[in-house]
Amino acid sequence: MAEDPQRNFRSAYYEKVGFRGVEEKKSLEILLKDNPLDVEKLSTFSQRFPLPSMYRIHVWKVLLGILPPHSDSHSLVGGYRREQYQDVLEALKVMRFVHMATPQTQVYLRMFQLESQVLPRRSDTSAPDEEDEDFLSIARAMEEIVEDPMDCYWLIKNFVNQFNNKFGDSIPHLPKSLEHYLSVEEPRLLNHLKNTGALAMLPYSLWFRRCFAGCLPESSLQRVWDKVISGSCKILVFVAMEILLSYKIVVMGTSRPEGVVSILCNVSDVIIIGSAGGLRLFSPFCLPITLICFSPLLPDAPREH
Repeated sequence: MAEDPQRNFRSAYYEKVGFRGVEEKKSLEILLKDNPLDVEKLSTFSQRFPLPSMYRIHVWKVLLGILPPHSDSHSLVGGYRREQYQDVLEALKVMRFVHMATPQTQVYLRMFQLESQVLPRRSDTSAPDEEDEDFLSIARAMEEIVEDPMDCYWLIKNFVNQFNNKFGDSIPHLPKSLEHYLSVEEPRLLNHLKNTGALAMLPYSLWFRRCFAGCLPESSLQRVWDKVISGSCKILVFVAMEILLSYKIVVMGTSRPEGVVSILCNVSDVIIIGSAGGLRLFSPFCLPITLICFSPLLPDAPREH
């Protein structure tokens, strides 16, 4: 099939003037008109291109199974989701697990525990365990992104469940993957981390179990989560590696492992923007633009740009 020269000219013009996302937005709108929605195509699109903010939550809902592929059923299923949310919340109120002053993220945690059949005794006053803290971190981040509490809970719940079910076995191996890529890209930095004892103390839980929740600024976090929700957990390794490379000068000048961890736990000055084929990462410590790319055939594999 011959390519449309007018479309090619338009794409080149949009890219030249800085509107390279216009064509991608139109492509997504076409995908969203399908009935039923092609979840695989939506997932592939999310892997290859940034999701426009106006469609992000809707696409997340579809990819996480909150809404079905059949668009005709969205209103009906949305009503069922709201009823279930209200029923679970009311049950917790009756059991006096939550009250008016309970922080919303704690409410989400109790709802998740009740639905997962792991709700502790009300007399149990022990501090949240590591899994609960991971959930709360993701909940706090999602709360900043989603306004409606019902939508927020369903997104948190299905995000956590999908992440654990799909990638739970892979998570323990991600630190070794990071070490491997660092040995290829920047062996001097890797040796410094090993020699100072910082390698074993890197914030792996923050990066790989909480998916950078509480670490990256909201706008950057959303773009990373686009890739995680659409099926890539190795994006977490590549973002961690690029952060390390971006902060290389600062890290190399720090000999105390605690100092390295402190630097890397809050990289609020790192900006990640979407681009065709991957993500671009900007940092005040790294002037060149870093591109994290994905192959359309192998979503988890980086490729040179």
